[in-house]
Amino acid sequence: MVGWGLRILVVLGLLGSAWVHLIVWQDWARYDDVVGPLFLVNVGAGALLAVAVAIWRGHWLPELAAVGFGAATLLAYVLSLTVGFFGVEEQFRTDEEVWGVVTEAACIVGGAALLALRFRHHPRLGGRRGTRRGARA
Repeated sequence: MVGWGLRILVVLGLLGSAWVHLIVWQDWARYDDVVGPLFLVNVGAGALLAVAVAIWRGHWLPELAAVGFGAATLLAYVLSLTVGFFGVEEQFRTDEEVWGVVTEAACIVGGAALLALRFRHHPRLGGRRGTRRGARA
């Protein structure tokens, strides 16, 4: 049950980040020759990864990709706040910026938690195997 909740959180984080980047692209980023296309890549990648996380539950790759997506997007935003990102300098003033940080944090934290759940009982990775009820240890 916890796994499904985390999976939904990650999917919503990915879709939210894609939505925020689409809104910002429509607002101003489409006029920027470098950042504009990167925002569209973020829209497509967020939507694609959301589908992958939702339906490809048998593998760890979509979960890791969600963490990487959130981390890379958040890093780009932090760069735009501090030293600039391809000439874009943000100031953390808009609702889109707040929601972008929230959705990307959801991707990172939720994706990492899903990976931790997946590998918690993996014998080759040092995790302990759970015991079933009535089974001897």
